[in-house]
Amino acid sequence: MTMMQDEAGAPLIPVRLFAAAAAAIGEEETAVPARTVAEAITALGERTDEEGRRVLARSSVLVNSVATPDRERELGHGDRLDVLPPFAGG
Repeated sequence: MTMMQDEAGAPLIPVRLFAAAAAAIGEEETAVPARTVAEAITALGERTDEEGRRVLARSSVLVNSVATPDRERELGHGDRLDVLPPFAGG
């Protein structure tokens, strides 16, 4: 095991969280072991309550600054996620 993966070999993915997503997790930056976007969102959801999981489920996700609606998109070493919840008014 290295510092960049968990014991099962999943890469450790840096995550930046914004607005309600950051509030739900309690921090603006973190990292989660994940092989897909869905795994990353699930791992984040384990750190919050039911309302926080709803926010995460509705959030847009950027992989390396590119929006991806594909929650099954594979992740690897060097990837970074941004989690942006829906914003009111625009």
